[in-house]
This record gives sequence, structure tokens and C-alpha cells, in this order.
Amino acid sequence: MASVRSHENIKMMTYSEVAEVSGYVGNFKVKIKRNPRYVEEDKCTGCGVCRDKCPAKANNEFDEGLGIRKAIYTPFPQAVPNIPVIDKEHCTFFLKGKCRACEKFCEAKAINFEQKERIVEVDVGSIIVTTGFDSLDPSGMTQYGYGRYDNVYSGLQFERMSNASGPTSGKLQLKDGSQPKSVAILHCIGSRDKDHHAYCSRVCCMYSLKFSHIIREKIPDAEIYQMYIDLRCFGKGYEEFYNRLQEEGVNFIRGRAGEVTNVAEKPEEKGKLIVLCEDTLVGRKRRIPVDMVVLSTAVEPRADAGAVAKMFSLSRSADGFLLEKHPKLDPVATTTDGVFIAGCCQSPKDIPDTVAQASAAAARVLSMISKGKVELEAAISVIDEKLCSGCKTCLELCPYKAITFEDVKKLAYINEALCKGCGTCAAACPSGAIVSKHFTTEQILAQVEGVLI
Repeated sequence: MASVRSHENIKMMTYSEVAEVSGYVGNFKVKIKRNPRYVEEDKCTGCGVCRDKCPAKANNEFDEGLGIRKAIYTPFPQAVPNIPVIDKEHCTFFLKGKCRACEKFCEAKAINFEQKERIVEVDVGSIIVTTGFDSLDPSGMTQYGYGRYDNVYSGLQFERMSNASGPTSGKLQLKDGSQPKSVAILHCIGSRDKDHHAYCSRVCCMYSLKFSHIIREKIPDAEIYQMYIDLRCFGKGYEEFYNRLQEEGVNFIRGRAGEVTNVAEKPEEKGKLIVLCEDTLVGRKRRIPVDMVVLSTAVEPRADAGAVAKMFSLSRSADGFLLEKHPKLDPVATTTDGVFIAGCCQSPKDIPDTVAQASAAAARVLSMISKGKVELEAAISVIDEKLCSGCKTCLELCPYKAITFEDVKKLAYINEALCKGCGTCAAACPSGAIVSKHFTTEQILAQVEGVLI
């Protein structure tokens, strides 16, 4: 990220979001909303004094609610740029009109409570959409006890807990501060489940195995249970990592966990979380008492995926991810020329696959730049101006917004760079003014006649 920010040909706009997109390939106009940080980027030195002096606190979103942060904070460790932002919803000054401790102690005089939201408009030739993913909130799956029982964590929460920069400085601990002696890791929470997401999230098996390795490093004598449907260790070196964990003494139980409860039936289960599961390898039900449960939750489309798809004129697959032009022949392009996708906005994938797809998308953009011109679809619609009555029926029906209306001449016009030749406008035109190029009635009849002869 630091290399990207310092690159002479890259302009990084953080704490910003796309507000509007218009235009077409080679001629996009993008409006970007620059949200106010209330900290001047050109003055701030990233010393952190403002953060230390701030009395207001809030839950830390990056730590998945396990830790707290100040009302003025850096979003995550190693953030680029290393400049804090003030959270208006928790800042005492914005709530009560007093405090300003951060301003008083800032030697660089970088705090500016008068900053306003700005709209920046940029002209671009191509767009790469890489919005990432959300992790399933397991609260709705009440059978696993998330949010009801202490010491039931999601995969991201465990990731932050085990990280040296996390809320516990990397120490694995229970709610009471003690160290867990047994941990159960439950696979496919929300994945491969017809009631939630039917698809496989791809990364869950490997990060679950990684968690086992982390636990073994930090707590060598801990009992670790992996409860899985199928282990999908498909990548380079992945199967070897699985074999290594077996040698480290991790217990693998083949079968989806059915429930997590705290109702003890035996003395050794008192004060424990009991995982109920069916071990399909031995053909019997089991009760596994553990101190901690980690839920390997599904990768799912971001909550705003629908709004993003609408803004960039993209389609979505049945599972909600952004749809590529072709899953095998053109996996980074979309039906909108000049707009490409990469990463988990297109489907669940791990880091190597994401990097490969991102490189492919960048290569496609660079190839367009090097050519200096764009190839358009041959089969597009055209309007016969002599027949056009100016009824505007086609304007509302065009899914690609390729048709505009000239008020002076009272005629409709088609932008060839946007038209995909779907034929919707041609079918709906009451005056027959629109035809699909290379697919006129005469040409189709000639083809049929040629086949019959």
C-alpha cells in the first residue's frame, strides 16, 4: 500500500466513495465523494498524540467488536496514509459541542472541525471494481450459540484475537481471561447450506487449518477439533499443510456440527460448551466438550453489491456476486465495456487467485491503453431518422442506457460504444425505426432461405 501511494502515476483517494458514474468506455466521468476526516492530510505527521489524549471511546470495527478504539482513530494498523479520522457519532465535540482535546494537543495544528464533504470529478478510460466481500454474520444461526454464549467466536474475531496487534496482543483467552484447553473449529457455517449460501466459500478450509496451527503454536497441549463436511485443500502446498496438522495431533471429525449448547449431561461437561455432531466415519453421534468454539463463516457479497452493480451497470449472478462476461473465456470483463472486476466481488477466492485476477484486469486495461482505440460490437442497433417519431419508448427500455434524445430535432440517437445489440429497442419501436445491424428482417429471411435450399 505504501508503494502504491508513493507511485508517481497513482493517485490514492482514501476515506472516499464513488457517488456517480456516467459515460462509456474511454470516456467515463466518475464523481467521487471525499468524506471529511476532520484532519488535514498535508499537516498531520501521524504521531498519535490526538488518539492518546481523546477521552471518547467506541467499539473497534476492525477488531470485530472485541476491542475498543478512540473517537479519533486510525482505521487499522499500517493504514496508508497513517492519518487518523474523527468519528462524528462518538466524538464529544460533535455530540455536545465541547472537548476538542485532540485539537489542543496537536502540535501540527492538523485538526480541522470545519472540514466539509467534497465531490471530485475525474475522467477515466476504464474502471476496475474490487469491492471485496462480507463475512456472514452467524447471529441468525442460533443453533451455534454465537452472541448467546461466551467464547463462541467468528473466524474474523479469532483472527484478530490471535494477531499480535489485536485486542489481546495475540494471546488466546476466554472471556474470564484464562487460556482455553480445548477448541472446536466448525466448518461451513453458512456455506454449502441451502438455507443460506449453496456455494463453497473456498477459503474456509484453509483458514480453519491455519487456526489449528496457530493454537498449537500458542497452546501446545490444547485439544483441537476440526468438524468438517469435506476438506477442500486444492492449492499448491495445501494438502501438505493438512498432513502436517494431522502429525501435530489435531482431531478431525467428518460431519457438520448440528448444535452448540451449554447444557451439561455429564460431570466433565460442566462449565463447557458442548458441540453436538455426527461423526460419519464411525457412524455415531458425539458430544464434544470444549472451552472455545470458532465458526468458519461464509464469504458473501457485500451488503451494497446491488447498489454497486446498478451504479456501474453490471449484472449479478444468482448468489449475489458481480457477474463476469464469461466464466472461462473472459472472467475479468463485464457486459459493460471498459468495466472490469477482480477479487471476491466476483466470487469467493483466496489470495493467489485474487492476485492473478487483479493482474489480468490490469493487463486488459493496459492493452486498451496501448492500442489507443476500442473495438466495438458489430451487431448493434441503428435508428432510421426518417422513421423515428420521437416517442421516446426506446429510452426507458434500453438496459444499457445507450439511447439519448435530441430535443431540437425530436429524434433518438444510439451511442455505439454503449449498445450491445440486445434488440429490446428494435422489438419495442412502434414505428419500426430501429433495426439491429446485420440482423434485419431481410437478412434473417435470406439466411433461413439459404438453409432450406
